[in-house]
Amino acid sequence: MGDEQKSAVGSASEAVNPVLRISQLDALELDSSLEQLMWSQFSQCFQNFRPGLLTPVEPELRALLHLLLWKFTLYPNSATVGQSILNVRYHNTLSTSPRYRPLSRRQKLGLALLTVGPRWLQERSHNFLVAFGLGPSGAEEGDAVKIGLRNCFSFMSSVVQFANLFNFLVFLQKGQHPVLAERIVGARAVFSKPNVVRDISYQYMNRELLWHGFAEFLMFFLPLINTHKIKTAIYSTIFGRHSEKGEGRGGEAPWKECGFCGEWPTMPHTVGCRHVFCYYCIKSHSIADAYLTCPKCGAEAGQPLPVVMELEER
Repeated sequence: MGDEQKSAVGSASEAVNPVLRISQLDALELDSSLEQLMWSQFSQCFQNFRPGLLTPVEPELRALLHLLLWKFTLYPNSATVGQSILNVRYHNTLSTSPRYRPLSRRQKLGLALLTVGPRWLQERSHNFLVAFGLGPSGAEEGDAVKIGLRNCFSFMSSVVQFANLFNFLVFLQKGQHPVLAERIVGARAVFSKPNVVRDISYQYMNRELLWHGFAEFLMFFLPLINTHKIKTAIYSTIFGRHSEKGEGRGGEAPWKECGFCGEWPTMPHTVGCRHVFCYYCIKSHSIADAYLTCPKCGAEAGQPLPVVMELEER
């Protein structure tokens, strides 16, 4: 009697508190991230082999990894890794019982095949078309059969894409079956335990959203700041006076070192003041800053001109 009451309460809570759309989409993203992580770890095992070793069989290996995940997650628990983290699991909508019913073996197998199969066919479609002589160069203008088959494949691909788009629009309206394969096999996401706090809290999600928004703002704002000019002004303020004092006390002549790199000037040029710069230094800095000033004395930089030196013969 207690089990029946719990099942009735669970079914009532599922009707009152349906799974949020964002939770279902988050579960899909977590599953995709797990697949990418497994593939990256698997590919690192072959990093010392010759490049391109896994490329010919990459679609098959990805499908095999997905089936392994299905074997150890969805098959025994009727829930993927992402769904388990978010307290969600699949419910068998083909059952007439009001209580929760896990997916049948046939539904689990169909969900795996409908998820892995289309992805594998899409990655291998080009090779199949070339193998059957249906590629762009294989089908000649006079061969109407091959052209018709190629157009048929293109039409089927367009139909599948349109069906996925239509299913997603229905999901946005109804809040069920974000993936077409779930709708076909009759699998619906429900809460595993009602009134349970999410393992990934909204506070963490809000923090991530704020950080991503701040990072995007910095990516937009930083290119607008002339950091080169600020750096030049600071360099001129801190080191300019010191260099002028050193020159006034009998230090090295200003033409013996570049004002930017501090090395012996290569192809020395001047910009109107008494300091000398390497040609490539002054050219690159003038391209980066249209209002360039001398980092030594702060004078406005004019057109770079080569330095003419007179050598005394002894």
